[in-house]
Amino acid sequence: MKRKKMLMEGATNVMTWVVEQEHLASSFGSGLAAVLATPVLAGFCEECCRKMVDPDLPDGEQTVGTEIHIRHLAATPQGMKVIVRAVLRRTDGRSLHFDVEANDEVEKIAEGTHTRFIINSDRFSHRIKAKREKLGLV
Repeated sequence: MKRKKMLMEGATNVMTWVVEQEHLASSFGSGLAAVLATPVLAGFCEECCRKMVDPDLPDGEQTVGTEIHIRHLAATPQGMKVIVRAVLRRTDGRSLHFDVEANDEVEKIAEGTHTRFIINSDRFSHRIKAKREKLGLV
């Protein structure tokens, strides 16, 4: 299948979230502090990358995250905005490699890398269904 448009190295995406109660480490289960949870921050970074590239894939393809490395540098309390910036640094066949950075309204709060892999949606769904069937989870 041909891409709707070419995934260009250097492409960027910026997304913003407001830290809500469910995003806090104390609510999410990753700690007791009432600040943005690291796993939630990682999810924000993944979503920013995914939303950059998935719309440009042909029907029947999507991406899945396969690797993420995040340094959580500073705490962000509830009510503050988190701005994530993702840059597509390199493509390697079906692997897409991103640099990510997050800032709140005061300072840089995270930096890292993320890798996504382009998959065939139907094939992936069939594999997951077969895996569930092996355990009688259907």
